[in-house]
Amino acid sequence: MKTKLSIVKIGGNIIEDEQGLSYLLELFSNMDGLKILVHGGGKKATEIGNKLGIEAKMTNGRRITDAQSLDVAIMVYGGLVSKKIVAQLQALNCNAIGMSGADGNSIVAHKRPVKEIDFGLVGDVDAVNSNNISSLLNAEFTPVFCALSHDGKGQLFNTNADTIAAELASGMSTQFETTLYYCFEKQGVLQNIDDENSVIEHIDSKKYNELLADGVIADGMLPKMHNCFQALQKNVKQVCIGDSTMLQGTTTNFTTLTL
Repeated sequence: MKTKLSIVKIGGNIIEDEQGLSYLLELFSNMDGLKILVHGGGKKATEIGNKLGIEAKMTNGRRITDAQSLDVAIMVYGGLVSKKIVAQLQALNCNAIGMSGADGNSIVAHKRPVKEIDFGLVGDVDAVNSNNISSLLNAEFTPVFCALSHDGKGQLFNTNADTIAAELASGMSTQFETTLYYCFEKQGVLQNIDDENSVIEHIDSKKYNELLADGVIADGMLPKMHNCFQALQKNVKQVCIGDSTMLQGTTTNFTTLTL
């Protein structure tokens, strides 16, 4: 029987909310068993970039990463945000260690091919080094991954944090019974975007296709849900989407995804 592993991805709005982040990290540190945290920091990167005169370039809500923007991402994701989170977890007796995809050769990627849009130095993940990450977990470290991957040839890439979380969950599922949690400010996937209480408690493949056809899943939720179902198809046990309270294990008011 496989050991259980929880992978928790935290959204940008939580990172920006000092009180909300502290609450989530406390819940995370109290979770039983082995765990990994994944974070981005896009809003903070935009803020710091603006101060440095490096304007964020977006297309259809997705970030274009040129060389200067990548430097900002490395500083913010791998430095500022990562180290603050690690320090807060250490204060909660959670022995966290800050990681990028380059650390321990953990997440190897290639530059996204140019199709209609050149996203620049954005990485699409090729492989997760589950053996090296397992060594950290078995040594009682809690990895905290930022949204950076690498190509093994010295090049770092900006990679969407939702994707990093899904790829980690998929890669680690060869050795662990993996549950993936996406924590953001909503209580789950909503049937009606204007009704915070219209949480859809369970979505399987059939329901997912119905919600897509009806336009209930749209905009920013589309790539997130796509990542979720790809992870499920790669032996991730289940995916949970909701706010921080779902990490308590006492609430059922969130969305669970299964095949």
